[in-house]
Amino acid sequence: MRLYDTYLGIRVTRHDAPPPEHVAIVLTERDLLEKGAYSTLESLLGWVFEYGSSRVTISVSVLDEAVIPTLRRQLAAVDATEAIAIRGPDDTDPADTPIRVNIGLGGKHEFAAAVARIAADVEAGELTTTDIDDETIADRLVFPDDPDLLIKTGAERLSDFMIWQSVYSELYFTDVNWRDLRKRDYLRAILDYKNRQRRFGR
Repeated sequence: MRLYDTYLGIRVTRHDAPPPEHVAIVLTERDLLEKGAYSTLESLLGWVFEYGSSRVTISVSVLDEAVIPTLRRQLAAVDATEAIAIRGPDDTDPADTPIRVNIGLGGKHEFAAAVARIAADVEAGELTTTDIDDETIADRLVFPDDPDLLIKTGAERLSDFMIWQSVYSELYFTDVNWRDLRKRDYLRAILDYKNRQRRFGR
């Protein structure tokens, strides 16, 4: 089994195409309730940086906001080699560390809050309507960077996640559940990404 992982790793590293600079992973709170979920997360964070990416965003959709404080504590305790920034529904400061974690901050809410901040700046005379462009919005998002590759485990559907940032992202769906995700599954996603020709909406 490890031999196959090694084989895939060699294919990834020898591939001519560059790796995704920014990888995003979409999870649910149910995924994190599974046995071994945080061990899988720690392993994945290692794979992301091992195979050439410099940033990763973990988005956790939640049904009950009451679980957010518990998830925040558990995610803050994750053993990682890079700095982690965790943001929730009430946070407004941008996340700019190599590892960014979104707990329950929906894309619609994030976008609406950015628009409200722009409106306030216009009203205060700090911004004119002719100044507003895509960068104006991106600068006011909690998660301002666009992911190159977005991975969803378990099902071919996305939650309300980074709706502005992921418009040109490459999407990769795997039917492997989060609890069962292996290194080979991640490497397959990276190979798939490298074999694509990105069009950025064109």
